[in-house]
Amino acid sequence: MTDIVENAIEMEEDTQKGRFLTFLLGKESYGIEIKYVIEIIGIQAITEIPELPEYVKGIINLRGKIIPVMDVRLRFKKEPREYNDRTCIIVVDIKDISVGLIVDSVSEVLTIPEQDIVEPPPMNKGFQNRYIKRIGKAGNDVKLLLDCEKLLAEGELEGLNETL
Repeated sequence: MTDIVENAIEMEEDTQKGRFLTFLLGKESYGIEIKYVIEIIGIQAITEIPELPEYVKGIINLRGKIIPVMDVRLRFKKEPREYNDRTCIIVVDIKDISVGLIVDSVSEVLTIPEQDIVEPPPMNKGFQNRYIKRIGKAGNDVKLLLDCEKLLAEGELEGLNETL
């Protein structure tokens, strides 16, 4: 029986392999592995909580579950932008903690073959973009593939959990 369950889990992981939910921040296109994505919702009322980092906008109530939401623009030190009808919250599961990622707009789910995914080029010495895991090539476009688990550092994840 456990073999069947393990095979089902492996099959599910195989169907998700190489699949990314792509979204926009300004003109840049990013992707996150589909395995982290729980759902996509429109922007909604956010309750602010004092003393959180600037990029953590607060919490939302999603069908009775309280979820912290992070503005990915602010996390990446980009200019803040007024939320509009294209603004979405991508609810992801990072190490069993649900977090909402506020993005300008969601594009599509894209399959990027392994051979079209490369390491980021080395930048100037000492600079390491901890959020970008790999770079995906999709036709003539480039998708910056995020490392979901690094969007919130270890201490921040635990801190958020304790705050809520």
